[in-house]
Order: sequence, then structure tokens, then C-alpha cells
Amino acid sequence: MKSLKVLLLILTFAFANIVVAQSVYTTKTGEKYHKSSCKYLKYSKKEYTLKRALELGFSACSVCKPGKGKSTSNSLSNNKQTSIAKSTSALQCIGKTKAGKRCKRKTKNTNQRCYQH
Repeated sequence: MKSLKVLLLILTFAFANIVVAQSVYTTKTGEKYHKSSCKYLKYSKKEYTLKRALELGFSACSVCKPGKGKSTSNSLSNNKQTSIAKSTSALQCIGKTKAGKRCKRKTKNTNQRCYQH
């Protein structure tokens, strides 16, 4: 009976470490972290722990929704952009063309960029 309790204790600590050190993935140029099965990791992925990804300033992907933690600064800026996008129907894209001029397309995306940017 005592050996069974010791075995359960060891297994509990082993699984606790796995949960704490959850692996998330980022793309080489992205600002979000993802689950390993996310469609945005098709061409590139770099593995981090969830804690490290948050320390580096990555925010959670809205498609695959990995982990429950978000940094407050990223969530505040996302809320600000969402409220801006909801207040108007369509905004001009903030992207730049190859010539260096501002894009003329309209967008409803919260990041204020059209499909091309």
C-alpha cells in the first residue's frame, strides 16, 4: 500500500511538470504562439514553452487558442484595435505599397490591414 502511494506521488509530479512546461510554437516572423496542429504552422515553426513565449511578447493565436495565459500589454492593445474596428464599418489599410505609398484598400480586420498586407 505504501509503494502504491509513492508511485502515485511520483506520477503526480511528473504530470504537473508536463502541464507547467506546455510547448507552444511560433512562426519565424509571426507575433502569435500556436498549438502544434495549427494551420498557420504549415511552413515554419519554432518551439517554446508557454512561459517563454509570453516573456518574449507573443500573444495567443485566435484560431487554435493555445494555453490560457496572455500578457496584459498585448491584450490591451488588441482590445483597443477591436473597439476601433467595431466603431466603423471599414477602414483604410495601414499597409505600404512597394512604391512606399499607403494602400488604398478598405478593410474590416482588427489589425487594420487588407488581405494583401
